[in-house]
Amino acid sequence: MQSAPELRPVRPLLADAVEVARQALTDLGEDRVGPHLGVTADDDTTVTHRFAATIPGYHGWQWEVVLSALPDTDRVTVNESALLPGPEALVAPEWLPWDQRVRAGDLSPGDLLAPRADDPRLVPGYVATGDPVVDEVAFEVGLGRKQVMSLEGRLEAAQRWFDGDHGPEAEMAKAAPSTCSLCGFYLPLAGSLRAGFGVCGNELSADGQVVHAQFGCGAHSDTELPTGAGTPKFDAYDDGALEVVDLPTRTEVVVDVAVSEPAEETEAATAEVEAEGAEAAPTEGADTVSAEIVEAESTGTAERTSSDAVDEAAEAGTDSAPAE
Repeated sequence: MQSAPELRPVRPLLADAVEVARQALTDLGEDRVGPHLGVTADDDTTVTHRFAATIPGYHGWQWEVVLSALPDTDRVTVNESALLPGPEALVAPEWLPWDQRVRAGDLSPGDLLAPRADDPRLVPGYVATGDPVVDEVAFEVGLGRKQVMSLEGRLEAAQRWFDGDHGPEAEMAKAAPSTCSLCGFYLPLAGSLRAGFGVCGNELSADGQVVHAQFGCGAHSDTELPTGAGTPKFDAYDDGALEVVDLPTRTEVVVDVAVSEPAEETEAATAEVEAEGAEAAPTEGADTVSAEIVEAESTGTAERTSSDAVDEAAEAGTDSAPAE
């Protein structure tokens, strides 16, 4: 653990020269000078006074004024002043060269992105690369690409692909029924990467993407379903996504509502029917029918009208009347 740097003692002459440092800023036309923040000794003859900057947009920045005085004099001299960021100042990130700022996905149509000078990922095509296929062609034919990937470049690419979404540690691979190396849609790469990587040719999976040999997915060529091989077809809906619910049996309840009539109207109707029955046929059959009509009308549930009942009573009386 490193110890904090030892602070130099500040000479009282330079420490008390706060107004001298402030006046130096005012003489330069800087009127946005805040309170004094402190003083530190640079050496035995030089100190730095700091003032808060009240400039809009420069929160946390400080004015610094360097003063000096020789050991055998009481005269203070202004050396320089500057506006510098303080510990809490908002500053721009550290500058990086363009070739270190470019990231994957930054290239768009029309852009030109040249490789770095002496890019370690590339070697001349006529130099041994360690790839048997490339070296054999380069030496036997003597023609080919100007540059090819070096061993370092191939290892970097292989590591990216291994750690990517189509590597053996991906969640898709962990749940797959088999690996890409055993899949009919797997197209192995050429050269030294052939043993570990290939391209997927299944449009329903990682089509056109580099996949690791130990990667896998549910669209493997040997995938079988419980109902047989092939992709399930759902014409309208997925039966497995429906929940069957038993509905309770519906019970019909018939309520017989009796129509009741006022007592006075019922008694009057009864008397009228009895009178008509007596005039029409004073027979035993007519009396019986009249009694049924009275009882039906009193409850309001008769299916036949009173006139129909009277007609039947009359016919019954005619049939039962003695011949003159």
